[in-house]
Amino acid sequence: MSKLKMIAGGMLALTLLAGCGQAESGRQAPAQQRTVTVLAAASLTESFDELGKRFTAEHPDVAVQFDYQGSSTLAEQIKQGRPADVFASADDKNMLKVADLVSPPQSFATNRLTIVVPPGNPAHVTSLADLADKKLVVCAPQVPCGAATQQVAEAAHVGLRPVSEENDVKQVLQKVVAGEADAGLVYVTDAKAAGDRVQAIDFPEARQAVNNYPIATIGDSQQAQLANEFVSFVRGPAGREVLGAHGFDVP
Repeated sequence: MSKLKMIAGGMLALTLLAGCGQAESGRQAPAQQRTVTVLAAASLTESFDELGKRFTAEHPDVAVQFDYQGSSTLAEQIKQGRPADVFASADDKNMLKVADLVSPPQSFATNRLTIVVPPGNPAHVTSLADLADKKLVVCAPQVPCGAATQQVAEAAHVGLRPVSEENDVKQVLQKVVAGEADAGLVYVTDAKAAGDRVQAIDFPEARQAVNNYPIATIGDSQQAQLANEFVSFVRGPAGREVLGAHGFDVP
């Protein structure tokens, strides 16, 4: 009889432990993680990083994965079938390259160029015209900041002879920060993000080449609903607040 009681007691204990384990598992099991992949212009790095954190705070089961490169590079990757959910370009031209692969684009910000020089401005740059005989770094022509550079130079009738043309605006900024150039042409938002590592010099011709930033969901997205939610988030109050704080002009 005592042996039967011991067996019964053991089975009861195992049943109770199993029940506790299931209850504990039910309390602690995390929601299934989902990922939304955003391909974004390099100039959006700081602002989109912050927006990604805010979006995740509102969607705890969602991870936002960013890839920041030149808009022309990202557009080409989309054309080649790279899997992603959202594309944010620094100009309309590169968004148009993938018009048949994305949803109708929506504008969410604008940006313009400024001159950046090392702290102290050792080459004594004061205007766009001064760059004609300086060691200058700019974006390559196919990149939005490079196309804008050509526009402002033509508007000012200034012949620029850059020593280097980079694939995205962050590379231009880095060369100036590293002291490899007298000056560079970058967006006002990048100059703001660099803080005291550079000195910014505004110039009136920059208004001749204001870049519009469009955003769209990618047609074959595996997270279509999330992609749409992220686009709405960028264009909503949180997006306008963050983008404005980083120096963008917002609708």
